[in-house]
Amino acid sequence: MSDLLRHSLGADIRLEMISIGGLWRTHADRNQLENAILNLAVNARDAMPHGGRLAIETRNIDSDERDSGATRGTPVRDYVLISVSDTGAGMAEEVAAKAFDPFFTTKQVGKGTGLGLSQVYGFVRQSGGYVKLRSVPGEGTMIELYLPRFAGDDRDTVVPPLQDLRMGDGHEVVLVVDDEAAVRRLSVDALTELGYQVLEADGALSALRLLDAHPEIALLFTDIVMPDINGRKLAEEALRRRPELKILYTSGYNRSSASAMDMQDAGVDMIGKPFTVEQLAVKLRAVLDRPA
Repeated sequence: MSDLLRHSLGADIRLEMISIGGLWRTHADRNQLENAILNLAVNARDAMPHGGRLAIETRNIDSDERDSGATRGTPVRDYVLISVSDTGAGMAEEVAAKAFDPFFTTKQVGKGTGLGLSQVYGFVRQSGGYVKLRSVPGEGTMIELYLPRFAGDDRDTVVPPLQDLRMGDGHEVVLVVDDEAAVRRLSVDALTELGYQVLEADGALSALRLLDAHPEIALLFTDIVMPDINGRKLAEEALRRRPELKILYTSGYNRSSASAMDMQDAGVDMIGKPFTVEQLAVKLRAVLDRPA
C-alpha cells in the first residue's frame, strides 16, 4: 500500500515503513485491513496540517510480551503487530478515551463522520485481535493493531477466485464519487478488477459533469457523507437528468443511522464500509440486473 499511502498523505508528510524479517502470518480480510490502515493514515495526515512524520511498523509479538494491563480479556497467544504513529497534535486523555466510539469526532462538520476509528476497532476485534492507543498532546499518536498469529496451512486461506463471482461484462460503466482520494482509489481498483469500466469524481459537481458527458454510465456509486453536496442530493439531481440511472450508496453509516441523512426509503441500495470485493461484486450485480 506504500504508493497509495504516499499519494494520500501529500508531500509535507514523510512516510516511513519499518518491518522486521520473518513476520508471522495472520488471517484477516485483506480489503478491511487495507481500509483500516488507510483510515489510520488519513487521520494521522489530518492531525499534521503543517507536515510531519508517519511511521507504519510491523513486527511479531509473542505471548511473553503481552502487556496485561492493556490486553485484559484477550487470549494469551502470539500476535502480529501493525502500529501507525504520527508526530501530530495528539489527543487529550478525555478525547483518547472516546476515540473508538461510533460518530465521535473532533473534526469540523463535513470533514469526518467519526466512524473511521470505530470501524478499525470493530474489524480488529472481529479478527480476534485488540487495539491499543497511545497519545500525548503536542507530540503525536500511536495506534497499535494486534492480529492473532495464524498457525494453519495454506488451504485455510484460499479465497474463491474472482472469476467465480458475477463480474462485469467489460462494457458496463460505473461512476465512483468520493471526496477522499485514497478511499475512492480503492473502490476504483476493486471495480476495475471486477470487469467494469470506471469513471471517478471527487464531488457532486464534477460527477454531474461526467454524467452529462457520458450517457453510457449505467450506475452511480456514491459516498453519502460528502462536504457541500451529499450523496443523496447528488443522486436526486442525477436521477432528474437520467431517470434510468442505477444508484448504489456507500457509507460507514448503517441503515438506522442513515435516516438522519434522509435515507429512510426501504428501496435504497447501500453497502456499508468497509466492504470486501466479493460483497461489492454481489451487490453491484443485484442493482444492475434489477429491472428499471
